[in-house]
Amino acid sequence: MQAWHVHHTGEPREVMRLAESEPPVPGEGQVLLKVRAASVNFPDALLCRGEYQVRPPLPFTPGVEVCGTTEDGRRVIATCALPHGGFAEYALADAAGLLPAPEALDDAQAAALLIAYQTGWFGLHRRAGLRAGETLLVHAAAGGVGSAAVQLGKAAGARVVGVVGGPAKAEAARRLGCDLVIDRHSDDVVAAVKEYTGGKGADVVYDPVGGEAYTQSTKCVAFEGRIVVVGFSSGTIPSPALGHVLVKNYSVLGLHWGLYAARSPKTVLECHDRLTALVEEGAVTPLISERVPLTAAADAVQRVADGTTTGRVCVLPAAAGEALGAADGVTA
Repeated sequence: MQAWHVHHTGEPREVMRLAESEPPVPGEGQVLLKVRAASVNFPDALLCRGEYQVRPPLPFTPGVEVCGTTEDGRRVIATCALPHGGFAEYALADAAGLLPAPEALDDAQAAALLIAYQTGWFGLHRRAGLRAGETLLVHAAAGGVGSAAVQLGKAAGARVVGVVGGPAKAEAARRLGCDLVIDRHSDDVVAAVKEYTGGKGADVVYDPVGGEAYTQSTKCVAFEGRIVVVGFSSGTIPSPALGHVLVKNYSVLGLHWGLYAARSPKTVLECHDRLTALVEEGAVTPLISERVPLTAAADAVQRVADGTTTGRVCVLPAAAGEALGAADGVTA
């Protein structure tokens, strides 16, 4: 089979190498999946750089999220069991973590449903307790993680403010349904949020960026507001000023979805049922900006790392050139 391998850490485009190798052999409790589609996630870039919280032994195949077919013919979505990730024709996954792929989604959309939408659901509902009528501020609203939060916020009845970087991403955020779109390159984020909310601020902030985005959030979060810390795509991990948290009376909530999969797998299954229902209702559909062949995986991971993509880029290992390129009416 063909698979991408990382033999030493660095920038994805420099360290990922495509080569022929034998299909991986499942260990105890694992299953072999024929990869139908692999969604490119920011953690794939962190894995290549050696900066992710999980560090698989070298060499490894990146690709943390896939839609695949089991040996008994089931179409499923799963997180991959590293070091045998999804940027390959075959990958491994834990049997206990397999989830049925929603029939209403194609392979690329199904591959993009798991991590971002589960993270969004747990962050917005279980951690922040988002309520209908509240204002939700989403940073990087046109990205893979942010676009999921936008759709879930709208489905929950919230007013959604999306922060993006640049006109193309602003247009994507509008199409996703944001009630207000703020371009951080040209707009004053704090002033815009305060104006939109009549000075109250955002009830819930969803932050996968960190750095300056987090600082802005603390300046425009509402009384009894909740900031959900999802990640640090900016590369800067902020240090919360607890005196400010006390004086303004807001909460800072961490969200590590992987802990639910490890410690409360039942809640992950319940969440998948709810997400599947939202898919069937048409309330959420993963935003796929590109579908690319396996040979383009390294470039795709690098572009996601550089923050130049919109929505999700998906790798289709089995594609023979059909249905590739821009998709879902959005380009990167």
